[in-house]
Amino acid sequence: MGRESRAERRRQRRLEEDAPVGYKKSKWSQILVLVALGAIAFYSIAPVWWLIVSATKSGSDLYNSNGLWFSEFTLWDNLVQLATYKDGIFFRWLGNSIFYAGTTAIVTTFISIAAGYGLSKFVFRGQRLGMAIVIGSFLVPGALLTVPLYVLFANLGILNTPWAVLLPGFISAFNVYLAKVYVDGAVPDELLEASRLDGAGELRIFFSIVMRLMVTGGATIFLLSFVGSWNGFFLPLTMLRGQDQWTVSLGLYSWLQTRADQTVDLTSLTITGALLSTIPLVIFMVSMSRYWRTGVTLGAVK
Repeated sequence: MGRESRAERRRQRRLEEDAPVGYKKSKWSQILVLVALGAIAFYSIAPVWWLIVSATKSGSDLYNSNGLWFSEFTLWDNLVQLATYKDGIFFRWLGNSIFYAGTTAIVTTFISIAAGYGLSKFVFRGQRLGMAIVIGSFLVPGALLTVPLYVLFANLGILNTPWAVLLPGFISAFNVYLAKVYVDGAVPDELLEASRLDGAGELRIFFSIVMRLMVTGGATIFLLSFVGSWNGFFLPLTMLRGQDQWTVSLGLYSWLQTRADQTVDLTSLTITGALLSTIPLVIFMVSMSRYWRTGVTLGAVK
């Protein structure tokens, strides 16, 4: 056994010595890639770790203890204060965010798939111009549209209502373009032609075939719309005045600006609220992952 192991070590040493230069460089490149990935992972996880640690501390421990490690565990007290402060308005903001993000994501996903399907599979006059307008539209920063939208909604009388936040999110030029790209790859022309020859109408083809084949693309668009609406700040800040209509990001920002109250430390409540606001996104991501797994092979033509 010892003689075989020594022979094996010598053979391995000869292989390493005789290996080409490119092979040795590839080993170093792999090490560099692993180091870069580790640094990126640390950069991504460190803020989450800080948020979890800080949410368990009292107001004084936030400033007088190590920011990356635990001190006196007061998470439960922070949660109680968060639930009772101003009659639990934080959970009203959380519910508003779920409503805005969920409604926006559902509507914009349906509209984007329908528009992308039309641009991809139908030939009509002005098709290229329409596609150019779509591409040019998502290159315009959304902040530039805030003032025109504010004037329009003021004339319509829907400021400080949910419609002022929902309507701008229903149409997304980028999601339309993304849906077109997915339709190009997931919906074969042969399947559509066969369905038309069998007598299926366009609405039935869209709902029975296209929507089923667009599970993965629809899940991607839904995710991007949901997260974008959830993290939206400037539009709710401009359109909403009453605190009962605010989103969770806008409400936490108002607490962070106030910082102190006669009864509670709003900095601790802001951090605890920020931690709780990530839970719906985590649940959403986990629940949506199955649509990517099941949708990968749905576009195959049997």
